[in-house]
Amino acid sequence: PLDNKEETAAANCTQPCLGESLNISDLECSLCIRMFFEPVTTPCGHTFCKECLERCLDHRPNCPLCKQSLREYLKAGRYNPTVLLQDIMLATFPTQLAERRELHRAEMAELSNLTKNIPIFVCTMSFPGIPCPLHVFEPRYRLMIRRCQESGTRRFGMCVYENGKSFADYGCMLEIRQVELLADGRSLVDTIGQRRFRVLSRGHRDGYHTADIEYLEDKKVSGEELQELQCLHESTYRLAQRFCEHGDLTSRHILMQHGPLPEKEEDIQASADGPTWCWWLISILPLDPSYQLNLLSCTSLRARLSQLQRILTALLQQPP
Repeated sequence: PLDNKEETAAANCTQPCLGESLNISDLECSLCIRMFFEPVTTPCGHTFCKECLERCLDHRPNCPLCKQSLREYLKAGRYNPTVLLQDIMLATFPTQLAERRELHRAEMAELSNLTKNIPIFVCTMSFPGIPCPLHVFEPRYRLMIRRCQESGTRRFGMCVYENGKSFADYGCMLEIRQVELLADGRSLVDTIGQRRFRVLSRGHRDGYHTADIEYLEDKKVSGEELQELQCLHESTYRLAQRFCEHGDLTSRHILMQHGPLPEKEEDIQASADGPTWCWWLISILPLDPSYQLNLLSCTSLRARLSQLQRILTALLQQPP
């Protein structure tokens, strides 16, 4: 048996040998042609960066190299890192590994910006403070949702499609509360509306839409104007309560789906988007999406309440 000195000498001589026998190109992912980042090995024995493999599995559940089915692997939803390969990279090319990590960190920082190039999901109307459940199955949106989680923002913009444009000029940020991954890679995503925004410019990233945005804020009022606004708020809320208690089949069905009318807020100007109950009402009323969009883009709480009052009065006058 080797004594301690000989053992150390033996260990030292294997270190340079490993570096000499390995080329950096031996540690490249065949999909991105960059040094492996978080390498994972499939059951069929092929190794890729975790992110590269996930992006391939968004499109089809097969190994990108040998085409063997990876359905069971996808179903398990666990990509364990190939620890030995990580250790080899750290031992042989520490500088290049550090550079690769830095590149990934810079990419994540770029994805974390919440006003520039924010991801846009083009689908449905969403509103501040209102839950918006989504079924995500398109490869581009599977990638987008994963990036929102990995970057830590857990946020993306929601806009409706608008004729002649890729999506409307106004939308609402959504925050991911929970993601339930299905066995085939689709997911059920529970989100809730955050702030409203206006689109300044449109772009693309890896198949999905992006936008530079500015957030909207209701104009604040004070003095006599505020007193008038509070009276309007009170009377409109009472109308909303009457509408919810109206008791026809449609509104009962709505309340079963969406839950009860939210409580009235004490300070009606506390939020940049105004009281949540208004958005709840806008989301359940039988309104045309273009009209909903109009209300979403409006930065006057007074104008929004007046419109709601008009709609509710008309609805309450209809025979049940």
